Amino acid sequence: MNIDIKKIVWTITLIGLSNVYGQKKYTADWESIDSRPVPEWFTSAKFGIFIHWGVYSVPSWAPVGKEYDVYSKYAEWYWKRLVDDTTNVGAAFRAHHLATYGPGFKYPDFANQFKAELFKPDQWAALFAASGAKYVVLTSKHHEGFTLWPSAQSWNWNSMDVGPHRDLAGDLMKAVKAKGLKMGYYYSLYEWFNPLYHADINRYVNEHMLPQMKDLVTRYKPDILWTDGEWEAPSSTWKSTEFLSWLYNDSPVKDVIAVNDRWGKETRGHHGGYYTTEYDLIDKDNAKDKKITHPWEECRGIGGSFGLNRNENLEQYSTADELIKLLIEKVSKGGNLLLDIGPAADGTIPVIMQQRLTDMGKWLKINGEAIYDSGTWDNAPPQKDSGLYFTRNGNTLYVLCTGYPANPIVVSHVRRPKRVTLLGIPTTIAAEYKHGTLTIRPPLAAQPDTVTAFVIKIENTL
Repeated sequence: MNIDIKKIVWTITLIGLSNVYGQKKYTADWESIDSRPVPEWFTSAKFGIFIHWGVYSVPSWAPVGKEYDVYSKYAEWYWKRLVDDTTNVGAAFRAHHLATYGPGFKYPDFANQFKAELFKPDQWAALFAASGAKYVVLTSKHHEGFTLWPSAQSWNWNSMDVGPHRDLAGDLMKAVKAKGLKMGYYYSLYEWFNPLYHADINRYVNEHMLPQMKDLVTRYKPDILWTDGEWEAPSSTWKSTEFLSWLYNDSPVKDVIAVNDRWGKETRGHHGGYYTTEYDLIDKDNAKDKKITHPWEECRGIGGSFGLNRNENLEQYSTADELIKLLIEKVSKGGNLLLDIGPAADGTIPVIMQQRLTDMGKWLKINGEAIYDSGTWDNAPPQKDSGLYFTRNGNTLYVLCTGYPANPIVVSHVRRPKRVTLLGIPTTIAAEYKHGTLTIRPPLAAQPDTVTAFVIKIENTL
């Protein structure tokens, strides 16, 4: 019996390479699609920038106040609220629109005012890099149907034909990639007022949505495809598994792209890629207080809206401390934070948003090792209301303090550490170890209401 050892070795090598580079063939069913791992780069990145920018950035208005729920404050829903919202929310939008623009001004008239004349993608990318974010997600098309690239399916309702006369999605992709960040796109499956969508959803999917998504993927080769608007129909109507099998098997980004879970009204928190929460509202496993074992991501704005809302004041915006604490909370529970900004119609990013991102970047420059590439710690004590959060990287444990602890920090189920330090200040911190329990006395700091979060690093303790 002749055995060709070289052939056997080469066959084994090919099988190994196939597994490494994701060459498994995925079939158009959720069992197969869900077996595809979320790319490791995504779970390591932890912090991304969301961008809501479109025709809605011209009126850039939504009501504010405690009498309105979270969704009512989304300025990017301006057209929908204006036309067919019969609640008090819609009444607020219509009253503002009538007083500001008059009775004859229709939403599509805003498109010519969406000029992006001050848009400098290199400046945007530099800000995102300085923020410490590792990936960016731009709204390529929101529910209004206006695309930020020259889509053949959205003739005369895209940024090349109307308004900026520019490929906004492509220009930002180039700038962000040049900074070494991952870049992807938000894409709405449905469109509020597309006549084909209302006349024949199957034709809409086959002739409009699927070709448009494939064009977006093949043209720009994004690292993320962040779908939305899935709640209107089941995934079978959207042909989601068919599209995802193409994306994973045959697209130019099949090995690296990350997708979310918004692929049909039954899929969120169940199918697709990573799970998504939104202002802690869409929350399969109560992500505010619990750890989710599946890769997941929380998205929200710096204020109460995703798209720019000029009706918001300083009180509606989270402080830099609050945003840092939010990042800490989500990462300690195994998630990512996708923090949204809403640029103005002229292409400028509001200064307050720039300031918040810059402050987060300064904090991450010192404390990022407790965030990036980190994992959760199974033995972490209850974190709710304690102000203490835990992440780990290998045998190193990090205690992320969102305020100055009133008492010594007690960490149990650990071994004697090699060293305990404060990130940014390598001086050893006083700590006592006894019978598997470490008691740490934090360094002196300012009063609790003025303290920015700090991180204690416990080396070689797990």
